[in-house]
Amino acid sequence: MIPVFPLNQTPLDAESLAIQDIVRTALLEDLAQGDITTDSLPKLARLQKQALFRVRQDCVVSGLTVAGLVCQMVDPALVFTPMLQDGDVAQAGKVIAQVQGAMASILKAERTALNFLQHLSGVATETRRYVEAVSGTDTRITHTRKTTPGLRLLEQQAVLHGGGVPHRFNLGSCVMLKDNHLQVLGDINPNQVIAVAVKTLRAKISHTTKIEVEADTLAQVQQAVEAGADIILLDNMSPDTIREALSLIQNRAIAEASGGISLDTIRAYAETGVEVISTSKITLGVPSIDVGLDLE
Repeated sequence: MIPVFPLNQTPLDAESLAIQDIVRTALLEDLAQGDITTDSLPKLARLQKQALFRVRQDCVVSGLTVAGLVCQMVDPALVFTPMLQDGDVAQAGKVIAQVQGAMASILKAERTALNFLQHLSGVATETRRYVEAVSGTDTRITHTRKTTPGLRLLEQQAVLHGGGVPHRFNLGSCVMLKDNHLQVLGDINPNQVIAVAVKTLRAKISHTTKIEVEADTLAQVQQAVEAGADIILLDNMSPDTIREALSLIQNRAIAEASGGISLDTIRAYAETGVEVISTSKITLGVPSIDVGLDLE
């Protein structure tokens, strides 16, 4: 079972504090003016009920810990009990959690908890589809920074629950030299721009920080290798071009493929031998999972 702590016992690490802020913002969206329906029905305040969070379709579950936090923030007396762990597979009809306590509090927590469960389970489920599509290869699936504003931490966790791996979380996580960076350095010889930029960056960053270079052409791949890039992003290249790029890299840098890769084509990309495939399709516009709250 996932441990769900009262708020005053929640470990005060940065990630926990960030998640609490996300949940507070979501609850404020729903409860800033109170709940005039529930609050106007005093009988609800006296009712004690148990409700079940149930998935209506097969999925990979994500967001249970967050849903529990929603319930605790609405009413610390609510008892939220997960029946599965984030990352578990649930069949349609499966009860994934239950909550007990004041009916009025359950009603106030219901939609926010379901919103998190539905969206995050959707991300985890879509990620699992991509991971399974490259099964048997050494390629890992990761996300991009194309995430829902304010929800990146939770969406990144959902990607992990689906079997993916983390990419850089934000602009400070690692150096990524992209096409727009290179374009504004246009006064440098095009054949030297990557080398000059990487050398400049190396002099300013910690020795523990990696440098990733985005390459749109094989010529840029060669420049990135010679410049000593740690990771080379092969952007919008076909599988055949990626094979050529890998022959240039020769394991001297991690190769990451990205751009225009779908569930239908990802297997062909993985079979090139590329180490990582990053895609926004596992976070951006992912269909939500149907999850409901049923009263016993």
